[in-house]
Amino acid sequence: MSERIRTAVVVGNPKPASRTLAAATHVARELTGAEPDLVVDLATLGAEVLDWGSSGIAGLVGVVGQADLVVVASPTYKGTYSGLLKVFLDRFAGGTGLRGLAVPLLLGAGPQHALAPELSLRPVLTELGATVPGRGLFVLDSQYDDPATFEPWLDATRPLVRTLLQAAA
Repeated sequence: MSERIRTAVVVGNPKPASRTLAAATHVARELTGAEPDLVVDLATLGAEVLDWGSSGIAGLVGVVGQADLVVVASPTYKGTYSGLLKVFLDRFAGGTGLRGLAVPLLLGAGPQHALAPELSLRPVLTELGATVPGRGLFVLDSQYDDPATFEPWLDATRPLVRTLLQAAA
């Protein structure tokens, strides 16, 4: 992979250092073969996420928006992603806020939410300008630390992501 590839992870779990964060960084590493350049654990930012005048949040939005690959992750709440993630994503300009690839990743307690990444998070990411390669990823939160859980999705998606990243480089 080119050293010019920039990877970001954005996690909208209200609990810092969560299982969602571990799963998202695992996916980023597996897709690129390297640690992500930027990890945004929104829970650690506190009330600043709600401050539309925050230059720190505006800076994060700018860096995430320019990333070649962004893994956007959240626990599943009521069949969709967290309000914390929603507040952050609302900062991005429609159509141009995300310029690269984006992977929607949701963790949930049961398989009844398996379509949530496709139905709730993917449309938002594409509205913001991202290209979503393959299908969104849903992982049972009880299996977040089992690499085998991710393998079928990674086997299907990794070649497409690498091809698209190389073409963009």
